[in-house]
Amino acid sequence: MTSPLPAAVLWDMDGTLVDTEPYWMAAETALIESYGGRWSHEQAMQLVGLGLEDSAGVLQAAGVRLSAPEIVAHLTDEVMRQLRESGVPFRAGARELLLSLREAGVPTALVTMSMSRMARVVVDLIEFRAFDLVIGGDDVARPKPFPDPYLQACEQLGVNPADTVAFEDSPNGARSAIAAGTVTVGVPNMVPLEGVGAFTLWPTLEGRTAGDVADVLAAARAEVSA
Repeated sequence: MTSPLPAAVLWDMDGTLVDTEPYWMAAETALIESYGGRWSHEQAMQLVGLGLEDSAGVLQAAGVRLSAPEIVAHLTDEVMRQLRESGVPFRAGARELLLSLREAGVPTALVTMSMSRMARVVVDLIEFRAFDLVIGGDDVARPKPFPDPYLQACEQLGVNPADTVAFEDSPNGARSAIAAGTVTVGVPNMVPLEGVGAFTLWPTLEGRTAGDVADVLAAARAEVSA
């Protein structure tokens, strides 16, 4: 490894670290159908990367007669149930890259719009100490795409955002990380990320190591100083 390691690596959860978007979509569909509504794949795609409170508003408009907190709690409980029953569905290469970073001594944070109680279920199901910090959607005043979640993570870790690398799979998430000043790597999953502004796009995390992450940070610094 020739490039300096980042001060920290910040991970989005749903769709980036773990492929839980199908779990969310199943929970949304079942909830809407229980109120006699219909929920298409196209409608579900509009919620990818959206804060849970905002998602709740969309579901209310689709006919769910519950308050926003009740919707958030219901969906969270359903996704947690699926996680416990089926295990953590890591995206290809995500677990291996996370372990590589931990073995290299790089601090890591999970920065997600899911409720912190759900994020901790995912973390607890990982067989090694994966994260130094967990920031959930209920831990911040403003959700992604505002920079608040990533700024809060950097502040709590005591690092400069410009010295960190963030991984995101959604436009809203990438915009949040970019606005916070991190070097953002887009890892598209269900929606494209071209034109969002990430420093680089990786089609997959498979085969990636801490050295690759260090090289991304070095390339970003070189671009700034050029």
